[in-house]
Amino acid sequence: MQANDEKLSQLEKATVTHASGRLTTNQGLGVSNTDDSLKAGKRGKTLMEDFMFREKITHFDHERIPERIVHARGSGAHGYFQVYKSLSNITKAHFLSDPSLKTPVFARFSTVAGFRGSADTVRDIRGFAVKFYTKEGNYDIVGNNMPVFFLQDAIKFPDLIHAVKPEPNNEMPQAASAHDTFWDFVTSTPETMHNLMWLMSPRALPQSYRMMEGFGIHTFRFVNEAGESKFVKFHWKPLLGLHSLVWDEAQTIAGKDGDFNRRDLWDNIENGNFAEFEFGIQVLDPQDEFKFDFDILDPTKLWPEEMIPVQRVGKLTLNKNPENFFAETEQVAFCPANIVPGIDFTNDPLLQGRLFSYLDTQLSRLGGPNFHQIPINRPLVDVNNNQRDGIHRMTIDKGQTAYYPNSLNNNEPHAAGKRESHFEHFMEKIDGQVIRERSESFRDHYSQPAMFWNSMSDYEKQHLIDAFAFELGKCKTKEIRQKAVDMITNIDMSLACQVANKLGITPNKDSEAARAGQTNFTVSDKSLRNFVSSALSEANTPKSAKTAKVAVVIEDGYNASHFDAVTRAITDAGATFDVVSSKLGRISSADGKSAEANQTLATTSSVFYNAVFVPCGKEIDNMGKNRDLIHFLGEAYRHYKTIGLAGEATTLADAAGFDDKTGIVMMGEPVDTFKLTSSFITSLAEGRHYTRQITNSMAYAKLNTL
Repeated sequence: MQANDEKLSQLEKATVTHASGRLTTNQGLGVSNTDDSLKAGKRGKTLMEDFMFREKITHFDHERIPERIVHARGSGAHGYFQVYKSLSNITKAHFLSDPSLKTPVFARFSTVAGFRGSADTVRDIRGFAVKFYTKEGNYDIVGNNMPVFFLQDAIKFPDLIHAVKPEPNNEMPQAASAHDTFWDFVTSTPETMHNLMWLMSPRALPQSYRMMEGFGIHTFRFVNEAGESKFVKFHWKPLLGLHSLVWDEAQTIAGKDGDFNRRDLWDNIENGNFAEFEFGIQVLDPQDEFKFDFDILDPTKLWPEEMIPVQRVGKLTLNKNPENFFAETEQVAFCPANIVPGIDFTNDPLLQGRLFSYLDTQLSRLGGPNFHQIPINRPLVDVNNNQRDGIHRMTIDKGQTAYYPNSLNNNEPHAAGKRESHFEHFMEKIDGQVIRERSESFRDHYSQPAMFWNSMSDYEKQHLIDAFAFELGKCKTKEIRQKAVDMITNIDMSLACQVANKLGITPNKDSEAARAGQTNFTVSDKSLRNFVSSALSEANTPKSAKTAKVAVVIEDGYNASHFDAVTRAITDAGATFDVVSSKLGRISSADGKSAEANQTLATTSSVFYNAVFVPCGKEIDNMGKNRDLIHFLGEAYRHYKTIGLAGEATTLADAAGFDDKTGIVMMGEPVDTFKLTSSFITSLAEGRHYTRQITNSMAYAKLNTL
């Protein structure tokens, strides 16, 4: 008992409330600004002497071992990259200058907030990182599926992640942003609002990693052999188009298959449906750096494609799954500082901090300074330097010298000569006071979020309204809900009012949050607030039936000719199908043929398919009374998917309560199988039918009568 009391006393002494008092470093030094890193001028580079930034980010980098603090849950694949034409006029990067060259790559897709055991389909940003094994060394594009980030300065990154991670007092909720600490932070930090709009959009629920865009986020430089520089942004455009899940569907999938996106990538690569993305670049001449209503170095801003077009200059093909998940996908180490000649950095303060942070993180996660010798991280070119020893050293370095210059080994390894490949920093003039402050050009936090809202289709706007209402509805603190709605008034009053209505509150345009938004405007009256960018809407993406998955539902007595016609059409369209029934194994047709059911209505779900088809058959009356089938069809209907019904199966439309026939392909007897299957494939290729009016009352009423 006494020992227990002593232990409790010891724990009590170690408990720190942090309720009040000045902010300090770990050494007790008072801190007046923890929002901006130390820079050489307001738009200048982050300085190495910023010990406050280093302490904060270093502690954050080492908070978890061995799991990644962010991007813990990932999925990866091998492949290659090939440029369409030489870009040597704007960059001396070798892998971008030779169209005949296939550069090996490893790509990793990931969620951000959740732990390794979390589900794939949570509302979250997705990582999109690509490691190029070039002839000049490894080059990494470490990006996301959204072109902007929450923050303008890396010194605030620990605050963001601490806010979105499970709350530290109870370790809940997992892999979710719908809680008080996240919304408390973002509503106290107006620069987050643009990325927040993307997070509340369908982009946060990708249907597949193969159907997800990727972005380098930051502004980089291309430098050619003449030393001429261009500003660039990087894009990955999926050849299958951009496609997302709906919220109810994503939640259902999370409960039924937490590996949904991971499984989709793995299975499709195994089946020869390789993940393909075009590499796009936006190029800006330095003389145009200040010509826009936004700062091109601000990572919370995108470059509208209508103003600065995306040039598609190459193709990424992922065609091989890893042999061992841990050795490859888990141990791969990406870092934006992994660079090659011809590509360089800018003064983006978020990028500047990442150049330090990623390398520092690997030291903890992968056990020391030699993580670059792990096979998945090892470059294809020879590594030749004087770095020695360290934990987990994997090479045996011979010789007497490990320093430069030296005479004992003829100054080898030698400094690269002019004709040997080497990296040179772009000679940018720096002239500014050492200051812990942000550029005035970074202060407009609402024009681009308004542009994003204005660019959305009707369905995407409704998704945003519902997402805001759901997330804020999960917040227990009324003041946070009110503050969030008041900040949304700075983006669009209609959006704010519709969210507020669902939360039972009234927007307050005169609130502190609203006033803070207005005073942050520097270009509020300029064009971007009312600009519409078609590139931002999923409604304008390419669509096809290729790699779609269809559930063909049959029972004994099904019509074999209908079944054969639709499965042949599905295969010819480059899609796949499962045969679903109330039982596994052989299902007999009315004329004595059979098909093998590989899924049952009880063990699968319509959320795993892009469409459903039911051929006619003598058991249709009984099928209409099957609760599992009616739920299967009703779920597909509510998720805007194509549904095909042939012959007697058309009666299932009423049985399932389909009150809007948009995307419902039906044909009664006599069935013209060619016309029916052609219409079905055309509807399948259109993707989701978001114009379908869903009134769940009828579908649920039908289900409840069974």
